[in-house]
Amino acid sequence: MDETVAEYIRRTVLKIPRCQIMEMLTMWEFLSKTQLQTINVHQLKERISQAVVELCEVITSIVNDQIVSNSHNFVFTISGIFSCITGEETDSFNLADFKYKFKRSLRSALKNVTINFREYEDNAIWIRIAWGTQYTKPNQYKATYVVYHSQTPYVFISSLRSSIPLLCQALVHASNYHDIHEMELRSRCIDSLKDIVFKRYSQTFQTYHPRPLQERNVAPEKVDPRIIQENKREKERIQSVNQEIFGEGLQPKIEFAQYKLETMFKGEPEMDILTEKEPFRCVVKFSSPHLLEALKSLAPAGMADAPLSPLLTCIPQKARNYFKIKERKGILSASCLGP
Repeated sequence: MDETVAEYIRRTVLKIPRCQIMEMLTMWEFLSKTQLQTINVHQLKERISQAVVELCEVITSIVNDQIVSNSHNFVFTISGIFSCITGEETDSFNLADFKYKFKRSLRSALKNVTINFREYEDNAIWIRIAWGTQYTKPNQYKATYVVYHSQTPYVFISSLRSSIPLLCQALVHASNYHDIHEMELRSRCIDSLKDIVFKRYSQTFQTYHPRPLQERNVAPEKVDPRIIQENKREKERIQSVNQEIFGEGLQPKIEFAQYKLETMFKGEPEMDILTEKEPFRCVVKFSSPHLLEALKSLAPAGMADAPLSPLLTCIPQKARNYFKIKERKGILSASCLGP
């Protein structure tokens, strides 16, 4: 919650007569009945006002979570942690120092900006930044949200704006790193982005090696002996291959994957038709509310061969859903994942 708003709520509650506090809070229709019941009106008014502010912050936090969940989230990686005092690498993290440096860095470049921090149990620091300009106040309705896990090189940023260079500069300065760059990984689900970069999923991408059916542990099915299943052996193979590639758990939620293809036309040199001229370029984009789960269901549904192409199944392993495919130099008809 913005500091100005929190202070306004606190002072407003202090001005309300004690006997009318609950009546006025009910009229506001901001706090639920359950939340109102947690307020002890018999304690000091300063404590009452602080309790109201904390309840409002909880609601604001929930709203912020919803905003982040419905926004495009970008992943940045920072590297080269460096101690400004000793000149040596360090793994210590001082939250108070981080906050101070972050605010000082942003406000030295832009005065009209509001910055709020919130700490979570998983060592996550949530930062809400409302941007203004040299002549206008910060716009609280179009804020940028930053999630930084201390002791990790990853930063998650939603609602990117033109002020992103200032934000990156502040992050580098506050965390004592010297470099930051954007990864080719985006999604609306920030929890899935965390699962991917922190390797919190049980998948074994690109480790598929075909094995004879008799060597696989396929659980026998209890079926009616009168039912004849066609291609049962092939279905078992597909199921086994799919499980080896995707694992048994739910896939991280990614809404799209984009592939940029760049290739040269290969023809006879003497024909001199489109040979070694400008490359062909095209963009292919796969989209779905849950792309990896959709890919996982293709082979069992008979819509694709098993195993799927590594270009599709390597998304969590490579921690990216933007790819550039181009030919390797000196090798005909060979493609690779570009940087």
